[in-house]
Amino acid sequence: MPMRRILILVALALSLGAAPAHAQFFQFPFFGQRAAPAPAPRPRHQVAPRTPKAEPKTEPKTEPQAEAPPETAAPYDPDLDRLAEILGTLHFLRNLCGANEGPKWRDEAQALIEAEAPTGARHDKMVDSFNRGYAGYKQVYRTCTPSAHIVIRRFLEEGSRISRDITARYAN
Repeated sequence: MPMRRILILVALALSLGAAPAHAQFFQFPFFGQRAAPAPAPRPRHQVAPRTPKAEPKTEPKTEPQAEAPPETAAPYDPDLDRLAEILGTLHFLRNLCGANEGPKWRDEAQALIEAEAPTGARHDKMVDSFNRGYAGYKQVYRTCTPSAHIVIRRFLEEGSRISRDITARYAN
């Protein structure tokens, strides 16, 4: 099951978080932060206009297409949302405190989101959670402080716990 592998990798990454070194802050783009009310979503793919084709002489038989099943929330969605928020926070704070990990935490969150909810409302909710974690701590911390190190340590522990709990409870 791909989700189990992703959660194990996230847990491993969270548990192996090294103590940050002091260095220059690098800002990396993250999941397209939304400001205030988001504008209407634009289509992901634009289709070029087609030229009219000649009508076929015989109509092909078409079977009715089954509609996609409605998206249902998984029982562990609140935990995944919290984990995405923690990964967003770690993405900001670890880079602020000079861990020189680049987009490690963003990549972990992206892999988790793609494995669990590649599209739809669940995907958007997880992305919003990641962005909330990133933006919330970006407003509070301008430099790396001792309290930032405490927050990093606590979030590494909480993220590891959430990953282990979800894997133990819901993985086959």
